[in-house]
Amino acid sequence: MRFFLAILCTAAAVSLSAAAQTGPAQNVPGREERGALRVEHVPVTPPDVSERLRQYVNTRSAGFADWLPDGGVLISTRFGDTSQLHRVDRPMGARTQLTFYEERITGAAVKPNSEEILFTRDVGGDENFGGYLLDPATGRARAVTQPGTRNEGFIWSDDGRQIAWSYVPASEPNYDVYVGDGASTSARRVFDGEGAVYPADFSADGAKLLLQRYISVAESHLYVLDVATNAITRITPDIRVSYSGGEFTPDGRSIITLSDENAQFQRLIRVDLATGARSVLTPDLAWSVESFDLSPDGRTIAYVVNEAGRSALRLMDARSLRALPAPDLPAGIVSGVSFDDQSRRIGFTLNSSTAPGDVYSWDVRARTLTRWTQSETGGIPASTFVEPELITWRSFDGREISGFLYRPRTQGPHPVVINIHGGPESQFRPGFSSTIQYWVNELGVAVIAPNVRGSDGYGKDFLALDNAERREDSVRDIGALLDWIDAQSTLDNDRVAVYGGSYGGYMVLASMTHYNDRLAGGVDIVGISNFATFLENTSGYRRDLRRAEYGDERNADMRAVFDRISPLNAIGRVNRPLFVVHGFNDPRVPVSEAEQVYAAVRRNGGEAWLMIAMNEGHGFSRRENQEAQREAETLFFRRIFGLRQ
Repeated sequence: MRFFLAILCTAAAVSLSAAAQTGPAQNVPGREERGALRVEHVPVTPPDVSERLRQYVNTRSAGFADWLPDGGVLISTRFGDTSQLHRVDRPMGARTQLTFYEERITGAAVKPNSEEILFTRDVGGDENFGGYLLDPATGRARAVTQPGTRNEGFIWSDDGRQIAWSYVPASEPNYDVYVGDGASTSARRVFDGEGAVYPADFSADGAKLLLQRYISVAESHLYVLDVATNAITRITPDIRVSYSGGEFTPDGRSIITLSDENAQFQRLIRVDLATGARSVLTPDLAWSVESFDLSPDGRTIAYVVNEAGRSALRLMDARSLRALPAPDLPAGIVSGVSFDDQSRRIGFTLNSSTAPGDVYSWDVRARTLTRWTQSETGGIPASTFVEPELITWRSFDGREISGFLYRPRTQGPHPVVINIHGGPESQFRPGFSSTIQYWVNELGVAVIAPNVRGSDGYGKDFLALDNAERREDSVRDIGALLDWIDAQSTLDNDRVAVYGGSYGGYMVLASMTHYNDRLAGGVDIVGISNFATFLENTSGYRRDLRRAEYGDERNADMRAVFDRISPLNAIGRVNRPLFVVHGFNDPRVPVSEAEQVYAAVRRNGGEAWLMIAMNEGHGFSRRENQEAQREAETLFFRRIFGLRQ
């Protein structure tokens, strides 16, 4: 089976507010059109800011997408405005661009026994991903999916004769699974889904298809579907546990998957398809296995362990379960692990706090590590980048919370940006961030990235600590962090800002309503301002998934909780400056969430800036928009921290 490696995280499409749908209003005080950006009360950036910042924004990364049939690698990187596909024929060789679209390429996989490449892209960040088959010999690509629909989870059969994927209209809650012939645009529906269902693997003979139904971060189930008859069999127990992804063994008698059944962390599991017996392949791990790949010959398993946010790439003999030699990698984050067709080389992406993503391979037999790309850092010496340190503090209930602290090399006390991740079922991991490095090195700002309760990577009990009625307990973790900052002589507790995107945007707004007097300001990026309106207006196919995490707004008791905890309903407490950033086409958090909180702050006489990109979705992916956002953030931090011009 050929995996389809996603280059970007996927999500949903959205209903826009009436104000957004009718376009920008006329004669609004402070409103300007700057290219594709609609801004309100955002100052014009002086040249000295844009020139230096542009170097950081122009930092590039390379991501492993797939092996090419001639032994080269398919990668994703950005030379223009968006990420596109390139081929690299030999280690450290030239990057040859294969796709030339204005829109980003979001994933790709090479068709087995062929030069053709299947890739996905959306339009304007709407995340209605379409699938396209590229013939590199002609440079032509043809669509294999219907326009205006969301398609994801593409996988090839081992012989390249079949392709499977999930399909859902933006307004519908249920995914269907389609199988195509891999040679034309014809496809048939093989499964009428309920909720979010994705294909995971074809059996070696192409007769069976492994499916995953995702209910929540705490619950997923696996099924085996007969491709010829559409008969389906559940292979995981009827209990609330997570089974994530999977691969058939070459003989088709079992699958390898990840599960937290009877454990706090995800472990490698073998499931016997005849008996249902489940055996744990990594019983002694104290951290989660986050991804794996089984070699085509079935002899070797390569898997990645998330150890306190950093990755460890490990190899295992699939029969004896003994550890095999693995590369000694720098501390960083490993992703996209995939064997070549000969089961000899493993391709992957590696990035670290001080180096952007690059493509590597490990030769299992020769035990050699090969670097394929050397990504640029905008002319900025990598030696100037700062490594974070792991810090811990006690929260309101005595629980230990951790995070990563980036310290400027200059003498303090330094202003602080608390950078809160999204999800919430996510985790801040110390990969490369040109934004953080810019703040630390150019603005002299310390950055703390906390992993509050509800974050992934610390066990499923910790993951559930912020569910439903306990949502604001994670906000109290930020309050405890403010106490920790107060005690640090090198940090300036009078100059602390909160910053975050998506769920992190909610955390910014909630922190400002609870700790207004202890903060200098906040930056809310594609954030939730009211849980009820967010759930009512997010796309149909993801609404139930979000209800599983946040609660159901249709339930009167839960609605009352949302009324109590939604920042919009307490925005009157906020008198510190707020910068709101959003994409007009955001499919996950509707742009109305930004418009309503910005309007409320302005209505109350507060200071608020607004930036909406009309050609973006859930975060900015285009370089020109990223530059504009970072420039405005710089001016905002100068304003609230009193930094020198």
